[in-house]
Amino acid sequence: MKNLIIIALLSLSLPAMAQEKGDQLSIGSGGIKITHKSDSSKSKTFELQLGMLDVGINSLQDKTDYNSPAAQNFLQVGQDSKNSNLFALRDMKSVNVNIYPVMVKFNALKTRNQKISISSGLGLQVYNFRFNKPISFVNNTEPAVIMDAVSFSKNKLAITYLTVPLMVTAKTRLVDKTWLVYGAGISAGYRISSWTKQISDERGKQKNRDQFNLSDFNVCVNGEIGLEGYLRLYASYQLTNMYDNSLDQHPFSIGVRFLGL
Repeated sequence: MKNLIIIALLSLSLPAMAQEKGDQLSIGSGGIKITHKSDSSKSKTFELQLGMLDVGINSLQDKTDYNSPAAQNFLQVGQDSKNSNLFALRDMKSVNVNIYPVMVKFNALKTRNQKISISSGLGLQVYNFRFNKPISFVNNTEPAVIMDAVSFSKNKLAITYLTVPLMVTAKTRLVDKTWLVYGAGISAGYRISSWTKQISDERGKQKNRDQFNLSDFNVCVNGEIGLEGYLRLYASYQLTNMYDNSLDQHPFSIGVRFLGL
C-alpha cells in the first residue's frame, strides 16, 4: 500500500517536472510515460514509465530430496509428514504481487505493424504462501519447521525481494488499433524481508520476522502475453532455490499485468 501511495505522489509531481525540462508527459492505458522532446529522430528512443503492477497467484514446484540429512534435520515433524504435502498451499489465497514504480524503455524497433522494446527498472516482488497444514517456522539456534499444536485460520509465509527486471517486449498489430503483446525476460532479486503471519483462537494474531533459512537472492524467468489496452497476462518461474539449503522449492506465478509497457 505504501508503494502505491508513492507511485501516486510521483505521478502528481511529474507534470511540473516535465514542463520544466521540456519533456512530454502522457497518461493512457500503457501507464504514465515521459518522452524527451529532442530532435524528431530521437524523440521516442527512450521512455520513462511510472507504475507497472502484477497481481496473481503463486505456487511451489517442490524438488526436495526429503531423505537427505539436511531436509530431515530442518523438518522437525513426524516421519510420515516429511514430504511435499507438508507444504501444500491454499492456491487461490497464495498471492503474488510485483510492483515496478519506475521502468525505462528503449524502443529498438518501431514500424507500422511491429514494435520491439527492451526495458529495465527497479521494483518489488512479493510472494505470499498460505499453508494448509499447521506448520510453523521457528527461530532456534538452527532454523526449523515444526508441526504446531493449534489450528490456524491463517498461516502464511511472505517474502519480499528488491528486483531488477530485464524484459524484451514485442507488439504486433492485428487490426487497426489492436496490438498483440508478447515478451520474455529475466529478473534478479535480493531478499529484503521475510515473515510469517499466523492467526488462531488460542494465540490471536502473531507475526514473526526472520530469515527462516531462505536464500538472500533469486533469479526468475518471466513472460507476458495479451492485447494492449484490454488484457495482459504474466507468468514467472524462479530458477533458483528459495532456500539456502535443506529444501529445494521454486515459486511460480501467473496473473494479470496492469499498466504494462
